[in-house]
Amino acid sequence: MPKIKRDDELSNTDFIESLDRGLRVIEQFGADTRAMTLSDVAKATDLPRATARRILFTLERRGYVSSDGKMFALTPKVLTLAGSYMTSNQIVTILQPVLDQVSNAAQEISSLAVLLGPEVVFVARASPARVFSSGIDLGYRLPAYCSSVGRAMLGRYSNEELDKTISEMTLTAMTPFTLTDKEAVKAAIIVDREKGYSLVDREAEPGFRSISVPVRRYDGTIVAAINIGAHVDRVSTGEMIDRFLPLLREAAATVKPLLL
Repeated sequence: MPKIKRDDELSNTDFIESLDRGLRVIEQFGADTRAMTLSDVAKATDLPRATARRILFTLERRGYVSSDGKMFALTPKVLTLAGSYMTSNQIVTILQPVLDQVSNAAQEISSLAVLLGPEVVFVARASPARVFSSGIDLGYRLPAYCSSVGRAMLGRYSNEELDKTISEMTLTAMTPFTLTDKEAVKAAIIVDREKGYSLVDREAEPGFRSISVPVRRYDGTIVAAINIGAHVDRVSTGEMIDRFLPLLREAAATVKPLLL
């Protein structure tokens, strides 16, 4: 079987520009742009109008986009792409039952996230039987530098690698409590790495605090992070450390031998 090349090994002939453009179009549809006109898509993707039109019509024919003649929107078929990831990803498959156990024990939402560039993406989630409303759903993204799952995963880098990674990030205040000084963020990640967990208090989202531990595969490499989050009015930082941290640590230790 041919070996898949890394990004730095790819030549111009290996890159399929039309596929890249099609994916860029799909990525433009989100919570803030549920439906878009042809002009909207062309502008958002920086593509010629004629190119955007061909891509949209191709996606429509394949069933990934619907149109009323003026507005274009994604269809539920796009979920099959995410579903393929969920069912084929070893981390999600192994962690989901463990997340369910953690969530039931804590009676709080528990989530699994992976690192994607400067952001974290939530790829699995468990909630207790009681009704609970939360903005963190599958596919939800947060900046890595100010989220507990992000800082837990950034701890996989050496100090030198962390310097480079943080220097390339744009640190924006998400709330009045967000750390935006790069040296302070780096110091927080190093401290969290030594502790083995990260607790972020109202930095990523107003009124919300979260505690996370890194998920390591069999050789010790950090591949994800799991967390429990709650509103500040309901759960104190002390309770997170005393009650939630042991649950998360036990879960991470349980799956470590199973992750290859």
